Amino acid sequence: MDGENKFEIYQENGKTAVNAYCEVPELKLEDFKAFEFAIKNRYWYQMFIDDLPIWGVVGEIDQNELFLYTHMKFDIGYNGHRIVDVNMTTEGKTALKQGDKIAFSYEVNWKPSTIKYEDRFDKYLDANFFQHRIHWFSIFNSFMMVIFLVGLVSMILMRTLRKDYARYAKDEEEMDMDRELGDEYGWKQVHGDVFRTPAHLLVFSSVLGTGYQLLVVTIAVILFTILGELYTERGSLLSTAIFVYAATSPINGYFGASIYSQSGGKKWIQQMLASVFLLPFVVCGTAFFINFIAIYYHASRAIPFGSMVAVTCIVLFIVLPLTLVGTVLGRNLAGQADHPCRVNAVPRPIPEKKWFMEPLVIVALGGILPFGSIFIEMYFIFTSFWAYKIYYVYGFMLLVFLILLVVTVCVTIVCTYFLLNAEDYRWQWTSFFAAASTSGYVYMYSIYYFLFKTKMYGLFQTTFYFGHMALFSLGLGIMCGTVGYIGSSYFVRKIYSTVKID
Repeated sequence: MDGENKFEIYQENGKTAVNAYCEVPELKLEDFKAFEFAIKNRYWYQMFIDDLPIWGVVGEIDQNELFLYTHMKFDIGYNGHRIVDVNMTTEGKTALKQGDKIAFSYEVNWKPSTIKYEDRFDKYLDANFFQHRIHWFSIFNSFMMVIFLVGLVSMILMRTLRKDYARYAKDEEEMDMDRELGDEYGWKQVHGDVFRTPAHLLVFSSVLGTGYQLLVVTIAVILFTILGELYTERGSLLSTAIFVYAATSPINGYFGASIYSQSGGKKWIQQMLASVFLLPFVVCGTAFFINFIAIYYHASRAIPFGSMVAVTCIVLFIVLPLTLVGTVLGRNLAGQADHPCRVNAVPRPIPEKKWFMEPLVIVALGGILPFGSIFIEMYFIFTSFWAYKIYYVYGFMLLVFLILLVVTVCVTIVCTYFLLNAEDYRWQWTSFFAAASTSGYVYMYSIYYFLFKTKMYGLFQTTFYFGHMALFSLGLGIMCGTVGYIGSSYFVRKIYSTVKID
């Protein structure tokens, strides 16, 4: 349709006026088919008045005839000088026929209201959905899983350390006999290789640095949202996330550089640049691809060019310098290796082991329990994002997130123990991917959700959905992988520092 759409909404002595805002002199075939498609597929639209959302349908089918709603009636409640309530009804039921003249109009009714400004979002919060008993049950289920896993890890630690202390408490003669009988087995055999530099060190340290930063950003944004109710203002959550991400850039540089230096890395400038651009490159590349398709389809979801430039400037002029500061601090303050065991000059050959002890199997199984702890919460988050509900139970989210971290650490420690017990010292990447595989299960669940819970179709909707889900899963995977590595690193250092190595 040609023409400029404007809604001039203002209070005028309580009067109600009908205003025309758009007119189609003659409904062309192209416009007729667009309206026909929207009505038959029950399209609806969303608008905002003072950040309060309102929804309306394009039209309806009555007795096999298409009708278009051409009039919108806004009922706006005010308390003092603040808008506290907005409702819209669609009227003007007009038969849709090619070649007809169609005029669109609207009217505004102002009504005083007793709703407080800080309570104006309450009617949009679906308490029956988000505070359902199944939500509480999922929290309880996850909490019981945490208790079980913490007990399991504690049992493994106590068993191995007690066994080691008992073995080294024997006299020298018995120790020699044990060695001749082959009592030296399992994870102690790889003490000379367990702290060997992992493969692709530059990428590994950059990913871990990004994971540390994402962990801090996630916790900070959830806390800010709980305290400041950021969900009540459009775009405030995303703006806060971008600000916190930029401000916490030194965390990325510090931990990435310290891990890189401790492992003997020398190309610290390349490592820093990889840490800076790793996540922004993937996020911006995916966003630009989706944006290209959105522009092709003339969708309102297209990101303005100015916003793209602003994000690029934030990365270049804020994130990059702050990451450099963190990198310098990390190299100088925490860049010295302090391993409890020496690293042998020649790598020890990895013996054959059973199929379920292979790193790929451990990685595939490592994400099942962490995903199980957040499975129900994923449904609520997906529904709020893709079904346009306002997610407001961020206390639930924080609790589930903390449970996820504990479960991830416990599962990864168990996976690392089994791997080392099979005399395979490649635990760094294995622990990372075993924890990060949780995101793979989340992405598979998003495929199920797309097929059975949404009605999306077409190139743009499919790309928009799976592109955003890929970014969400990537961020979750990097975070979980980092947390898994942190737990496994502490576990490995602990067991090798308490055992006497000849």
